[in-house]
Amino acid sequence: MKSFLIIGLGRFGTALATELCALGHEVLAMDLDAGRVQAVADQVTHSAVGDARDPEVLRSLGARNFDCAVVASGTDLGSSALIALNLKELGAPRVVGKANSLVHSKVLEKIGVDLVVFPEQEEALRLARRLADGDILNFIELSEEYSIVERLIPQEWVGRSIVELDIRARWKLNVIAVRRGEEMTIAPGRDYVFQSGDDCVVVLGRNEDIDRLERR
Repeated sequence: MKSFLIIGLGRFGTALATELCALGHEVLAMDLDAGRVQAVADQVTHSAVGDARDPEVLRSLGARNFDCAVVASGTDLGSSALIALNLKELGAPRVVGKANSLVHSKVLEKIGVDLVVFPEQEEALRLARRLADGDILNFIELSEEYSIVERLIPQEWVGRSIVELDIRARWKLNVIAVRRGEEMTIAPGRDYVFQSGDDCVVVLGRNEDIDRLERR
């Protein structure tokens, strides 16, 4: 179990705090707005009303003792930057910041924030991938470079094996699973032959190689 300090309870912060708590982690959710804090109080471990721009408030909450602190209030660049700076100066081991622009991101990076996220932009990119290719059923971004994609099996793959298709060498992708109805074949061998009853293939690889497969 890890401990998280979530600062800012808008839609992003609230969803993050409640989900982390549901996953079994300790979560302290705080906001300057008492109404927002009250709304989430029963769904997190601890909640607090306070101004995170004041370093003494963060110190009193033991901000440096949490495994990770998330600055989820991304609308006001000045406030976001000040909160992130307070956390770093207090010795918080890991600070994550939500940004809503490239300038905002650069400011947080200069402060030393460990990870900057663009929730709306990242969700839009995922949706764009699914809308652009109807074969995409699920998309998991592992990093800026790598993803896991579940897609319908191309018709030309049916009746051919993984090694015959030369997927790893030709496409630079790893087949990690094949789904047929409710059954999932995990880590199929190189001699696995795709059948007409197979629904989907799950591949892992660099985003540029996945895009190349989608454009085939």
